[in-house]
Amino acid sequence: MLIERVNIISNEEVAHNIWQMSFEAPEIISEYKGPGQFINILVEDSWSHPLRRPMSIASAKNGKISIIYKIFGDVTDILSKKLPNDNIEILGPLGNTFTNWNVDCYPILVGGGVGIPPLLNLKSECENYNIDHSIVIGARNATEHFMTHEPENDIILTTDDGSFGELGTVMNPIDRIIKEKNSPYIFACGPEPMLVAIRDYALKNGIPAQLSVESYMGCGVGLCQGCIISKNNKSQKDNSYHEQYSLVCLDGPIYEAEDIKFEQS
Repeated sequence: MLIERVNIISNEEVAHNIWQMSFEAPEIISEYKGPGQFINILVEDSWSHPLRRPMSIASAKNGKISIIYKIFGDVTDILSKKLPNDNIEILGPLGNTFTNWNVDCYPILVGGGVGIPPLLNLKSECENYNIDHSIVIGARNATEHFMTHEPENDIILTTDDGSFGELGTVMNPIDRIIKEKNSPYIFACGPEPMLVAIRDYALKNGIPAQLSVESYMGCGVGLCQGCIISKNNKSQKDNSYHEQYSLVCLDGPIYEAEDIKFEQS
């Protein structure tokens, strides 16, 4: 884990309120382990916005990192106004990686909202190793998509309102693919309701699944204890704090579906 001040190469809007930024980060890439890891960005050096913001790595190659982010508030709005040759300070690489995607399985990559970047990163790795896979990306409407719907190439996009791709959530394509493929394994990242649905489906049907959990973080290194998630620990009634909870920044963000539980599940 390093702190590196990096130069921005590009920063462009790729869909409505969704931006892609790339920057040179050779030092952090030297410690990069694989798809699933993230960085923490200090958007500006001021007391107005002192906390870093976690961003999943969408790609990491040739000394460059790219991220994809959505404008939610003041900090991401400031980030969208950064120009090429501006610099920002980042902390990383942080977190663990997706595993077993290259071991006798058919990867089904599922993303939604701002949870798409780590799946695009994993998709690139699958392509590098010539591993057959499918990717399913969900959004509320067509304006939030920046990929092309290509079912013939196992790229499936869905929208809640049916304005692009398939009508509905990601669950119908997931169910269809699982019934068609041998040894399916789900790798997902997205908003909590989507992860809850995938977790429940996977456990009910005996499908292995790894979930990359999105969480607000104050520090990203385990000090603030702000990014907790409940462990699915049923071994004893009176668990200690560490047996009941996990820190997403240190232990995650990726978990096996059976190892965690969400408050709404």
